[in-house]
Amino acid sequence: MKSIAAILNRTSEELIIDEFEIPARLYSGQVLVRVISSGICGAQINEIDAIKGPDKYLPHLLGHEGYCEVLAIAQDVSTVKVGDHAIMHWRPGKGIKSSPPVYRWNGRDLNAGWVTTFNQHAVVSENRVTSIGPTSISSNTLPLLGCAVTTAHGVLQNEAQVTSDDAILIFGAGGVGLTMLKILKSRSITNVVLVDIDANKARLASEIGASKTFKFEDKEQCRRALEDWYQDNLPRVAIDTTGKVPCIELAYEVSHSMARVILVGVPRKGEKSSIYTLPLHFGKVLVGSQGGGSRPEVDIPYLLSEMESERLSFSDFPTHVFQLTEINNAISNLRSGALGRMIIQMEGAR
Repeated sequence: MKSIAAILNRTSEELIIDEFEIPARLYSGQVLVRVISSGICGAQINEIDAIKGPDKYLPHLLGHEGYCEVLAIAQDVSTVKVGDHAIMHWRPGKGIKSSPPVYRWNGRDLNAGWVTTFNQHAVVSENRVTSIGPTSISSNTLPLLGCAVTTAHGVLQNEAQVTSDDAILIFGAGGVGLTMLKILKSRSITNVVLVDIDANKARLASEIGASKTFKFEDKEQCRRALEDWYQDNLPRVAIDTTGKVPCIELAYEVSHSMARVILVGVPRKGEKSSIYTLPLHFGKVLVGSQGGGSRPEVDIPYLLSEMESERLSFSDFPTHVFQLTEINNAISNLRSGALGRMIIQMEGAR
């Protein structure tokens, strides 16, 4: 079987849209899906740019949040069945963790992880797909359940353990930062300050639910603005979604001595933050997040029900829709700071 994919062939170069070969056989725990739609996360930009170090798996496929239809399953797969529609996610969920597939492209191996979504068809691990029933939610929104929404929910609930009494400081109005605002608003938590380098993103954050926003110009300017705003009532929760060293340091330095500081964004390899560690001995908490510790098999059905009931609404969440052949334009838009999420609709998607 052959399909079409966006392939990363060389670091920091545009993806190549080309045909590739899918293995003829499914092995233990593997699921063949037709990808309907996919989100593009900042993590893919980091992967393209190899910010964690040299990429040892080139060429390979990308993408980790999507919406799909199940076409075939290995004999031992039990959590999804042929014909199911499902959310594709990078966090391990229920089911078997299979071996990753190895595709063929131009006579050589084409690598992939346990889930990829920048391809019209994919072989994925059973524990990276969670079946959902018929839904009224748009296929432009459903991919967010694979990363942005579940990560935001997990960070707030599992790691920050946010309560209605908390003052919350968030750095970054990307997909996860804006989704956190949506979730907090749905819980009537309104004492939320958001900082972003882009004035348009800060404005959008105000419209979505931030009680106050600040434009980041430099670390000291931002520190003064936040300290003037908070005075003695420093935030008990500080979350960085940017991975930028000055923001990481400010999240730690400008928060309460007993704050929960959660780092979602990942700095480029070699970049180091400097913090004064004494507060960690007296109750301050600093956590590096891994997808908010979300549990896809639990969180996806819950969050989908919240969306279907409109308790959690994404009607005003900006999405920009592209075809797979336009994916490099979508990536360029994300790099340039376009608001919201870039969504790839595959051929045949509704």
